[in-house]
Amino acid sequence: MRILSGIQPTGTLHLGNYFGMMRPAVELQERGDAFYFIADLHALTTVRDPAALRANSRELAIDFLACGIDPSRSVFFRQSDVPSVTELAWILSTVTPMGLLERCHGFKDKTARGMAASHGLFAYPVLMAADILIYDSDLVPVGRDQKQHLEVTRDIAVKINETYGEVFKLPKPDIRDDTAIVPGLDGAKMSKSYHNTIAIFESEAALKKKIMGIKTDSTPVEAPKPVEDSVILGLYRLVASEADFRAMEGDHLAGGVGYGDLKKRLFSGIWEYFAPQRARREEIFSDPEFVDRVLAEGAVRARAAADPVMSRVRAAVGL
Repeated sequence: MRILSGIQPTGTLHLGNYFGMMRPAVELQERGDAFYFIADLHALTTVRDPAALRANSRELAIDFLACGIDPSRSVFFRQSDVPSVTELAWILSTVTPMGLLERCHGFKDKTARGMAASHGLFAYPVLMAADILIYDSDLVPVGRDQKQHLEVTRDIAVKINETYGEVFKLPKPDIRDDTAIVPGLDGAKMSKSYHNTIAIFESEAALKKKIMGIKTDSTPVEAPKPVEDSVILGLYRLVASEADFRAMEGDHLAGGVGYGDLKKRLFSGIWEYFAPQRARREEIFSDPEFVDRVLAEGAVRARAAADPVMSRVRAAVGL
């Protein structure tokens, strides 16, 4: 089974990225032939500073490796190191109905927040389809907000197969309901767009400041605290054992514990959870050439997987 996933190098990685995509990706290395890429071509729709894009891509590679991606068990590479993915995106676009893209909520959401309505932003799902189909992917771990784009991928693959014969297999999504949406500091979905994120590798002081700054209601210390839609509980569930989570939930319901103490417990939980990743990150920084070697080897392996698919596609469409 081939597994495919990617993430954009658009800034510092946060808990939403980790629990929504990165941790599932690490776990899936045990289940099949995993391909993971840094989506630098997709990032061009929002990042217009070339130095920042290069720096972000490298930081993302370091963070991904620190969080458990193992180059001996997966193919880890930059999207742009497989140029044929853009050729496939063009071929796919020739059969993609405009109406299919017009219904995509991602484009609507981003333009509603003020992003320029570029062709790249509009055609994002077509390039995403090429990313998935060029490696004959079977399973794609995605956040719930990306589920529609995977459905578009399947629709485009069906369109190609109907037009040219059986060219592509149809990939399936892997969505985990327990971590599909990670709450941000304000209770909304954690997102850089909402400025409500907690970075995976925050400094201790910065992390503590953010956690202690979570807004809560005015319930007094002695009174029970609401558990529904609690940001503190929503985040603590991700990093705590089941017993520790139930204990904090019980403290909410029983009263007698203030929000300040609950936040301190949350801070400790997050800080301790990512201790192994911080240690691994330091190891990677001590060998500056390690990341370059991993990405170069990953690019060779990714191109080797993409080439036979592109030969099949070119023959099918008459190129």
